[in-house]
Amino acid sequence: MTTLRRAGIGTTSVGMGIALYLIGVFLFALNDALGKWLVADYSVGQLLLLRSVGAAIVLVPMVWHLKVDLFDFGQWRLQVVRILCMAGDTFCFYFATRSMPLADVMTFYMAAPLIITALSVPLLGERVEPFRWGAVIVGFIGVLVALQPSAELFSSASPIALVGAIMFGLAVTVTRRLRRTHWLPLVVWQFAGAGVIGAATIPFAWATPGWFDLVLMFLVGIVAMVCFICITRALAMAPAAMLAPFQYSAMVWATLMGWIVWRDVPTLPILIGNCIIIGSGLFVFYRDRATVSAPAE
Repeated sequence: MTTLRRAGIGTTSVGMGIALYLIGVFLFALNDALGKWLVADYSVGQLLLLRSVGAAIVLVPMVWHLKVDLFDFGQWRLQVVRILCMAGDTFCFYFATRSMPLADVMTFYMAAPLIITALSVPLLGERVEPFRWGAVIVGFIGVLVALQPSAELFSSASPIALVGAIMFGLAVTVTRRLRRTHWLPLVVWQFAGAGVIGAATIPFAWATPGWFDLVLMFLVGIVAMVCFICITRALAMAPAAMLAPFQYSAMVWATLMGWIVWRDVPTLPILIGNCIIIGSGLFVFYRDRATVSAPAE
């Protein structure tokens, strides 16, 4: 019997988990682009607060409709760790992009699949096959080829970006541990925690936004909310190590958005890097389908 069959994971669950994760990563890329634009004029804490308000506009009706108990704090220690890691990840990302090129910050964050894969063994007890390690490493090589990090990769903000990437990897791993918890409380408390942290910074940095920027901040919250719903649901359906390589698809989305919205023509290194990333993702998807579909021994 295959490893995935022993874990009780079926083809439908894996396929849906991968699809939701890809949607979540796309929304991540969109959220990152909007956020970098906003933190040029507003503090990171202000963005955290107002995007949480935007998410609440949608989350409150969802809580009312689904009647989910938000105060069922099973495994509350893990939930606190997850909230702090998610808030810290977001804060570090936006803070780093204020003084580093987005491509350099993304280089650090694209190390997250390596971190998730490594943590999934001791924290989740998942078995990581050699082909999966290989795909993660090849995908990261594709990121380096596409981004071509500058000398600013090792600037004073670099440790902040690295801490953010580690926090994101740990948050994803903990989310997988909490897969039996309903997704709605996880998302609600995640944004509540980020909002509280953002609110604590307001006395030190506040710039009154215009209507357009205010709506944009609310939109960032809604996009991020849908993103985390997709990723939380995906991690309930498929192992973290299985989903980790698909994090690299953020590079493909970023390239497409740059081309469509800003008319940035992809350079040859970007095209080559994206081909490597897509190839590693397709390889993992093919191997996982073959493994899940294999007959029981």
